[in-house]
Amino acid sequence: EDFVAMLTKHRHRFGSGVVHSFTGTLDELEALLEMENIYIGINGCSLKTQENLETVKRLPLDRLMLETDAPWCSIKNTHAGSALVRTKLAEKKPKKFEFGFPVNGRCEP
Repeated sequence: EDFVAMLTKHRHRFGSGVVHSFTGTLDELEALLEMENIYIGINGCSLKTQENLETVKRLPLDRLMLETDAPWCSIKNTHAGSALVRTKLAEKKPKKFEFGFPVNGRCEP
């Protein structure tokens, strides 16, 4: 709520923007979507809970920005969104980099 209030207060200062790593509520999403040229970025952090998934479902595709957030904010097995991931890459331990494999806990290739 504080973020939406601050954005609303200062909206006249910029023409467009992206709300990075959105994890807000449905009410916050709806308030942001009322603002012209504001886009919503989602990543693994945006898909942690069932509430997050329900909120993201309401996001119009023309306002959606997909974030890789490499190397952070991947979709972890404990996230509600993990059940929706169809492609899983084999990972290596952080000290065991091997070309073609993402490092465990990071999402860059």
